[in-house]
Parts: sequence; C-alpha cells; structure tokens
Amino acid sequence: MELVRDQRAILDRRRLSAALLWAGERGEPAVLDCLKKALAEGRAEIRRRFEAGARAEDAGLRVSHETCFLMDQLIRCLYDYVAEQVFPLANPSAGERLALVALGGYGRGELAPFSDIDLLFLLPYKQTPHGEQVVEFMLYRLWDLGLKVGHAVRSVDECLRQARADMIVRTSLLEARFLWGEQPLHQELRQRFRREIVAGSGPDFVEAKLAERDARLARVGDTRYALEPNIKEGKGGLRDLQTLYWIAKYLYQVDDVSALVDRGVLSAEEAAAFDKAAAFLWTLRCHLHYLADRAEDRLTFDLQPELARRIGYTDHAGTRGVERLMKHYFLVAKSVGDLTRIFCAALEAKHQRKPRLRLPAFGLLRREVEGFPVEGGRLSLSGPALLTENPVNMLRLFEVAQRRGLDIHPHAMHLVTRHLRLVKQLRRDPEANRLFVAMLTSPKGPEATLRWLNEAGVFGRFIPDFGRVVAQMQYDMYHHYTVDEHTLFAIGILHRIEQGELKQEAPVASTVVHQVLSRRVLYLAILLHDIAKGRGGDHSELGAEIAQSLGPRLGFSEEETEQVAWLVLHHLLMSNTAFKRDIDDPRTIENFAAAVQSLERLRLLLVLTVADIRAVGPRVWNNWKAALLRELYWRTAEKLSGGLETLAAETRAIEAREALVRELAGWTPAEIESHLARGHAAYWLAFDAPALARQARLIRTVAAEGQPLALDTRIDRARGSTEVTVAATDRLGLFADLAGAFALAGADIVDARIFTLADGLVLDSFTIQDAGGAFEEPSKLARLAAIIRRIVVDSPGDGPQDIAIPPAAFASRFDLFTVVPRVLLDNKASAGHTVIEVNGRDRKGLLHRLTRTLADLKLQIASAKVSTFGARAVDVFYVKDQFGLKIEDEKRLKAIRERLMEALSEPAAGGRPVETARSIAVAE
Repeated sequence: MELVRDQRAILDRRRLSAALLWAGERGEPAVLDCLKKALAEGRAEIRRRFEAGARAEDAGLRVSHETCFLMDQLIRCLYDYVAEQVFPLANPSAGERLALVALGGYGRGELAPFSDIDLLFLLPYKQTPHGEQVVEFMLYRLWDLGLKVGHAVRSVDECLRQARADMIVRTSLLEARFLWGEQPLHQELRQRFRREIVAGSGPDFVEAKLAERDARLARVGDTRYALEPNIKEGKGGLRDLQTLYWIAKYLYQVDDVSALVDRGVLSAEEAAAFDKAAAFLWTLRCHLHYLADRAEDRLTFDLQPELARRIGYTDHAGTRGVERLMKHYFLVAKSVGDLTRIFCAALEAKHQRKPRLRLPAFGLLRREVEGFPVEGGRLSLSGPALLTENPVNMLRLFEVAQRRGLDIHPHAMHLVTRHLRLVKQLRRDPEANRLFVAMLTSPKGPEATLRWLNEAGVFGRFIPDFGRVVAQMQYDMYHHYTVDEHTLFAIGILHRIEQGELKQEAPVASTVVHQVLSRRVLYLAILLHDIAKGRGGDHSELGAEIAQSLGPRLGFSEEETEQVAWLVLHHLLMSNTAFKRDIDDPRTIENFAAAVQSLERLRLLLVLTVADIRAVGPRVWNNWKAALLRELYWRTAEKLSGGLETLAAETRAIEAREALVRELAGWTPAEIESHLARGHAAYWLAFDAPALARQARLIRTVAAEGQPLALDTRIDRARGSTEVTVAATDRLGLFADLAGAFALAGADIVDARIFTLADGLVLDSFTIQDAGGAFEEPSKLARLAAIIRRIVVDSPGDGPQDIAIPPAAFASRFDLFTVVPRVLLDNKASAGHTVIEVNGRDRKGLLHRLTRTLADLKLQIASAKVSTFGARAVDVFYVKDQFGLKIEDEKRLKAIRERLMEALSEPAAGGRPVETARSIAVAE
C-alpha cells in the first residue's frame, strides 16, 4: 500500500487511543461515540481531498489507499483498547496469541469508500475463551459503526487446509496483509502458504482463476460494451485487472504489476496501460460510491451525467460530455481486454497449458499455413519481421484465419497490436483493401473476424471513420450497445439471414437476400450505416459522404458506390415509413415507392432494416414490426413491378382469411361470413391466423352477444411484454379512455394499433410493460381489467375528469433524458387524412393526454402508430374532422399544434420542465 500523505489529518492513532481510554471510564456508549466520531471525521477528510482533486488521474487510487489507512488505524486502536482495557491478560499463553490480518481488496490495500472489510482473526491453535471474547467484542463494535465486515476465525493449519480445497480462500490468503497483533503468526502463515500451497500449483491456479472469470462474465454479461456497465464485475472492469494481478502474484511472487516488465511478461507500455486503466476505474468507482452514498459499482444512466461533470467531460460539437466519458470507459475496458489476451499468451508459452480460446474447427498436423506458423491449432506469427517486411500480412493473417477456420494465437494478436503504426500505409494498398472486402463479405461469416480486427486495433486504423465510432455510446435508452458493437452485431445478423437461421422471425428478408444483385453492396452498407454518429448533423447524410469516398478505395465500382451511399442515406426510410405511417393508405406506398425507385433497392433496404433493428438490443424486434415491414415490402414490390413481382395484397388477404376459417372450429357458416365481412385487407394481414381467431371471438362477444366490451390478455415472457386486445363499439374518445386506463393501472404502452371494422366495431391492440418487463401479476391484470370496464362501460366520455394522471406520480428513468417536443401536421402523406406526428419524452399517461386532446378537438382517429424508442415516444395519428374531412384550415391546424404542444410540454415526473420545441411547418 502506498504511503498516505498527512496521515494524522485522517486519523491520529495516538489521540484516538487516548480518547478511547478516557471514554472507557465513562462506559461503552462513550467508546462507540468516540469511534464513530473518528470514523466520520476520517471519511470526511478523505472525501474533501478527493473532491478537491477529483480530476486528478490517481484520485480514486488515493481514496482507496487513504480509506485502507483509516480502517487500519481504527481497527488497531480498537484492538489495543480491547486487549488492554476490556479483556487484559498479564501473561498470555502461546494459545492465546492473536493476529489481525486484512484479506481481499482490503488486504491488497485498495478499499472504496463504502466497500466491505474482510478480516481474518488468525490463531496459533484452536480458539480459546479469551480469543472468542476479543473477536466478539471487536466485531460487534465494528458492526455498530455501520461497517460491513466479512470475517473468519481460523488457525494457521485451518487456513492452509481450506486453501487446498477452495480457490476463493486461496486467493484471499494470497493477498493477506498483516494488520495488528502477533506478527510472527502472520509470517508463519505466509511462509507455509508459499511452501505448501503455492509451490508447484501455478498452472492449476491459473486455470481456476480464468474459469472463475468466465463464470462471472456469463453471470453479469459477456460484453464490455453494455451501456450501464458494472465497473467492478463487468468485462474489462476492475475484477479483470485484479484477476491478472492474482495470477501474476501467484506465479511470479510479485507485489506490483510493474515487476512483470523485468520478468518479460509485459512491456513497459503494457504495464503503464495496466496502471492507467486501474487508476481510471478506481476514480470512477469512488465517484460512484460518493454519488450514491453507498457501495455502488454500476455506471447507471442516472449517475453518468453528474459523474461526467465532476470529472470534467464537457460537451463538444456533436458529442455530449456524458458520451465522451462513456467512450473513455469503453476504451479503457478494451485495453483491459488487450492486457488479458497478452497475459494469457505469456502464460501459455511459459506453462504450456491448453489454449483458453476455442479449438479450431478441424485439426491441423501441419506446422505452417500459407506462410504463417500454427501453434496449438492457432494461426500465429514467427516474429515481427513478417509484419515489418510485408505489412499486408497484418490483414492477411486475419483473412487466412477466417478462410481456414482457425483462431488467431494471442502471441500474434500481441505482435499486431505492437505494430499498428504500419496500418496507415495499407489504406491505399489494393491488396490490403481486397483482403478487407473479402473478410467483410466472406460466406463463412465476417463478425468474428471483424471483432478480431477491432480488438487488435487494426479496424479503426484501416478505416479511420470506423475508428471514430469505436466505443462511441449514445446516451439514450433505446440503443443497448456502442456504435461499433451495434455495427458488428448487425453484420453478424446479416450473415445469419443469409444462412437461413432467421427464417421464422424474418421470412421475407431471408428469401430476398438471395435475390440481391450485389452482396458486397449490402455488407458495406451495413458497415457504414451508423459510421457518422457522434459528429453532429444528420449521421445518414454524413455517412453517405463517407461511403462515396470509401467505396472506390475498397475497389467498388461507381455504380456499387452510389448504391451503398443511397442505402446509408436512406437506411431509416423503411422503418420510419412502416412504423410511423399508415401503409394501408395508397399515398404512403406511392411516396415510399417513389423514394426507393427499384426492386433491387427495395430488397437491399429490407434486409438492411431487419439487421439494423435486430442489432439494436434484446426485445427491440417483435412480430408487429416484422409484419409491418413485410407488408410494406409486398405492397411496394407490387407497385414497382406492376403486379408481376409478387402476390397482390387482396390475394394475400384471401389466404389470410382462409387460414382464419380453419381456426374457427365450431362456428356456423353464417357466423363466419358475417365476421369476414367486417374486416379489410390491412386488418387480415396485420396478424397471424391464431391471433385473428382470438380477436374473432372477442368481436363476436361484442357484436352477437351484446356485450359492451370484450378483453383479451396474452403474456409474452420471451419478449417481456403483454398484449391486451379490446373489442368495443367505436365512439369519440374511446382510444383516449383506454390509454388513460392503462396509465392509471401503472402500465407502460410501448405499441398500439387501431382497427375500425366495417360494422362500427373497433379493435384496439396494445403492447404494455411493467418496469421494462411483462405486465403479468394477476392482481395488476385484474385491476387493469376493472379500470378499463369502469371507464369504457360504466362512465363513457368522463375520461377528462376520471383519468387525471399526476405528473409526479410515476417517477421514471426516462426522466433522466431530455427529448425536444415536436408536433408535425402533414396533409401530403395521406389522400384522405391529416397525419399528425408527435414526438416527446415518454411518460405515464402521455398517450392518454394526446388522444384526449384530439378527442376534445373533435378529431376522429382512423388509425394510429404508437411507438417508443427508449425514452422517446413517437405517436402518429391519421385523423379527420367530425365531418370526415381533412383539416386544412390554417387557424385550426395552428390550434391543434398548440394544444398538442401543451400536452407534450407539461412537466413530467418530478416536475422537471421539458425543453421548448422549435416550430414545425405544416406540409401542404
């Protein structure tokens, strides 16, 4: 542990010992008060120092050492008080000796402000009554101080016996540090531990620690790019650094990572990277503890902005300070991964243990493949000359490994990382660019190879624009990964679509992907679709410019480059059209087809859109989005091909109706005919046959049995959501009342659809969640059903009074994010309706407020598209006035916009005002 400056300002042991002696004469409460005061004053001094130098590189490490010092002195004073004043022994026997030993992070000399303290009460033999009294008294006083103390009471023999059987105990003893008491006891334990436990067991310890790491990452998530990372337990966090330290200490008997430079395990630069990563992570951890006022190791959304401000990350053009902080964190996590790989390579070379990476797909007896040596079944480099004499080998190494189905040896990755300066000269090399495109478009799957390139640092230097988005986060709740990670996931999903692995989830994309004329175009467009994020401006436009310059360099023709640039520019067009516009409106299809212009572009855009959405994160893709994209594709393909390319919508609707009839067992022909007459093509194509059958039974309950309302609830645990379908007689304000009912029941609406049938019945389908998971508690579902019936059946039209959602009633993580409210009224998007698009920060009751406002304005909602993208709600309504006409009067359009802006801009949870929106012109 490093020397702590001005120690007595934190805790003066002599003064505290004297104070305890005086307090002991007044009774135990006074002793406890004395200890509490010393602890509080010491912590306050440490925090004061930290906040005064919060931006210093080693601020967190200083806190960890100072906190250890504080605990050391406090525990020593307490032990002396107990041994000398409470349970004194004039002539203690050999069996009554006791040593206090610090374990774990405390033993290592690193202790975060609110971390647990691990203590070993070390005995020479078995426990004695006197020792038991001392241990019990000390523990109770430490617990009374509010400290979390993990403890063990063992003899030297017991410690060694447990260390043989348990690697966790062995690791804790590896870091054991003498604290107070009988030091010879600790020395005996230390010597016997090295002689009886450590000697000759290095390889087994390494395997156990790396297996333990694998299990931990499987538990917390095996990615270092989660946007709310655990900086202690997560991949690339402090625990990974500690694992390397444990292994180094066990194998090389070193107390500092810098000593590994002399052993030839790490270079001086790599040891410096270790220290730099540890310092950064410790600073983050200490800030987290102080911000949360408790032990907290998750870098959550609510803490990230304040943490960025405290450390000094400011907003730059196109990038917020919080995003710059997180990018720094992800780069540090990546460097920890690099160190892990380098260290493992050195261990394999020294101990000839089995490879930590997976074995190759086939065994190779040859010791060389295409000029590269093979070690342990993995492609390697014989030395740096292979790279310095022919830098193209830096890319060829990865291409050969991909083509031959081999892993790359950590030693080779290490050499590549040390020669990254050579990459710059490869950018204009035709062979290097050919190899890169071959890897990107390989039928064997590019994702793993591109990850290797990214991990080694080659990718970002070979494609500098990609290097700018490495570790680039977006501070929102929609995107789950950094930009580079999302891009690599999308490329992997594209390959899975090609291989037919997603036929069930994306059947049309899985078919048309084999009809595109250029796979190269598709793969490059996926690679570049988000490459300009974080620069300010429209990332689609900037990305298209990058595509125009990069395409020729990579050997793409002028036509291919233009196609890639178009896809990057319009990569959001299909999802925006499908999810924000009524695809049953002919004008929607006309506008989309005019933008796409060709079947080739349509096919490319569909596959790109599916891969992009599925790569955003878990639970983002769902059956509803898949159905909308499929239908938009078929209708546009029909228009672009003049009806020759695909089945007409009506033909597909007939097939859907026939499938429905097969599901309606027990229905009479008259009942079936009556039900089929209600729907239209868009409705039959919106759901699969089982869903249509369930809805048919609901509709029959309302239409034939005279019930005012029928309700169906289905829980989808796989997607963490619940679908609620309501059938009722349509009336003005019905949708608003339903939305209010969900808000009152505490349900979050993430999707909603309206279908008005031919006989005046309405079918509303809602997808809801409860705190990010399925809304599934029986009591909550029962309450939801009761609220819906009360509002819709018992008091129809009384919604404005009954459904008043207090803005501060439901605190939400969405309150952390600012979304500029926006209202767009469009009279060009539809021939028969005015299209109203509303954007705002999602919150409980928002959809109710918007739809109630529309009802108060006497507007009829013909269809709606309700979507949430993290904290952003995007709701689109196709409306008419009370006479069934578009709204074209300028004064009324202005009034509608103002009323909707009022609904959007009202303070959300906690009363925080929402940023004022810019004005949006009406599209005439």
